[in-house]
Amino acid sequence: MAILMDGKATGAKVRARLAEKTVEFKEKYGYAPGLAVIIVGDDPASKVYVRNKKKACEEVGYNSFEYALPAETTEEELLDLIAKLNADNSVHGILVQSPVPKHIDEKKIQLNILPEKDVDAFHPVNVGKIMIGDYDFVPCTPAGITELLDEYGIETSGKSCVVIGRSNIVGKPMAMLMLHKNCTVTICHSRTPDVGAVTREADIVIAAVGKADFLKGDMIKDGAVVIDVGMNRNAEGKLCGDANFEECEKKASYITPVPGGVGPMTITMLMKNTLKSAELFANKD
Repeated sequence: MAILMDGKATGAKVRARLAEKTVEFKEKYGYAPGLAVIIVGDDPASKVYVRNKKKACEEVGYNSFEYALPAETTEEELLDLIAKLNADNSVHGILVQSPVPKHIDEKKIQLNILPEKDVDAFHPVNVGKIMIGDYDFVPCTPAGITELLDEYGIETSGKSCVVIGRSNIVGKPMAMLMLHKNCTVTICHSRTPDVGAVTREADIVIAAVGKADFLKGDMIKDGAVVIDVGMNRNAEGKLCGDANFEECEKKASYITPVPGGVGPMTITMLMKNTLKSAELFANKD
């Protein structure tokens, strides 16, 4: 039976440490780190995420700036707001909640956030830094996964890691982080002919494909570590991951549950990136 990797408990521990560091930061510099979150439109899931981010800011002692814009906001108006936040020294992190309305070019928005305030780590400058292993920020979900692996003392050096999924938000940066942690990394995707043949050889399997119950128990070897990034609804409408939990739990050594595994770590890592951004700002020449 696998050991459950508790993202709620680990996230709470990390946020407690961040709260302590924030007190020290305020004493040293006289101000708190600030995170600006912009939401365009009325997407219900996005509203929940924004609310959770605001709550996390309060927990760790940051200033939270929320901008709720109507769906008809033009791209130019959004870019003007980002320019103002780029120039605002009380704002250290800027995040535009996805998805944005279709008339707004998301890539253009990402490019206009200053790399040093890009706490989502989506700007090409930050992506390039991750590639060469000299980075300040990491996308929050991959960062949360590495934090969980460290918390549970899971050895990565020399291990075989398979990442299922090649998105810019999770799959690709996750693969690079595991490479930096000295894993031998394989990425599987929609054109991989036999995913199971690859995953059965892996010590660590990270499923980020967005398909309920995609990773079956017969697709992992005994003792594998299973990290489930998926947030799906099954036929009964129940929240579930990319892995078939019942099957994989019997064979894995460690596994993340859904919910309560990777999810709670994501916002925690956003808080960590924001403090890092504030520290870089405070110490720049």
